[in-house]
Amino acid sequence: MRAAVVTPWVAATLEAAPGEVVALVGPNGAGKTTLLRVLAGLQPATGSLRLDDREVHGLAPQRRNVGWVPQERLLFAHMSALDNVAYGLRARGVSRASARRTALSWLDRLGVADLAGRRPDALSGGQAARVALARALAPAPGLVLLDEPLAALDASSRDDVRRLLRDTLAGGPAPALIVTHDPVDVVALADRLVVLEKGRVVQAGTPAEVTRAPRSTWIADLLGQNAWRGTTDATGLLVDGGGHITAAEPLPPGLSALALAEPSAVTLHRRRPEGSARTVLQGQIGDLRSLGGRVRVVVHAEPDVTAEVTVAAAADLRLADGGPVFATLKATEVRLVDV
Repeated sequence: MRAAVVTPWVAATLEAAPGEVVALVGPNGAGKTTLLRVLAGLQPATGSLRLDDREVHGLAPQRRNVGWVPQERLLFAHMSALDNVAYGLRARGVSRASARRTALSWLDRLGVADLAGRRPDALSGGQAARVALARALAPAPGLVLLDEPLAALDASSRDDVRRLLRDTLAGGPAPALIVTHDPVDVVALADRLVVLEKGRVVQAGTPAEVTRAPRSTWIADLLGQNAWRGTTDATGLLVDGGGHITAAEPLPPGLSALALAEPSAVTLHRRRPEGSARTVLQGQIGDLRSLGGRVRVVVHAEPDVTAEVTVAAAADLRLADGGPVFATLKATEVRLVDV
């Protein structure tokens, strides 16, 4: 999918491959939702707009082959969950029986087939989110658009739906664009980030690339946590690409998970320390960045880790000189998230 979008508020070009999940991030008013609405055909634009090598500029929303999951979900209040999911298929001329079979299969795939007869007012937030996703995916769209799909959910539902999104979207036949403000969503769901500010793309890349070299204070704040993806073991996380992070509260072994830690929880040493820290990473000092009265330090190790220290500590450790360094992290400062 390649789209060039021009409106009075947004001018951006996006590309996404089949099965790729692209997170659109940026401050409020950056144009993220506007961009999704233009792609969905709900807001006018100028310029080229191509989806699956088709020029869709000027086409009505129902002719664009786009799946749309708005933040409010907007399920039809007078319809059952089953009929909500079948609606898009029926609008394309699919017979009622066939549309309902496909809709039921999607509800079953997303774990809510037993709720097929309920109307939206009888669904919880997490259940409604699953029905809205099923409605978007049932017609086999060429592009899936999701606007803050987890924002209105409680913590427990958010984790469940996040896993569901990852399993459903990743590697699927269509690319997906997801607007989010949650750094866990970014790292857990996105193959690539596109950062919008004032309607323009200011940075694009993988979460790791953008985290290591943020080009705006906003994205630096958003991705301020250390986040490592990997597989859980008895004591923490085996990091993809090498290395291990120990956690005080491990998850059951064998899960795909993230280990999260604040940069301020990472301590730097010039010599191998003795103490209670459970994770000790040896590496080389990389990028130094001033953040007010503190210094953010990227340590290239296995895995890479970002620390945040005072200016005085940076001077005492002579971090500006570069060279080898040890980064330590207490197990109690690590949070594991099953993704």
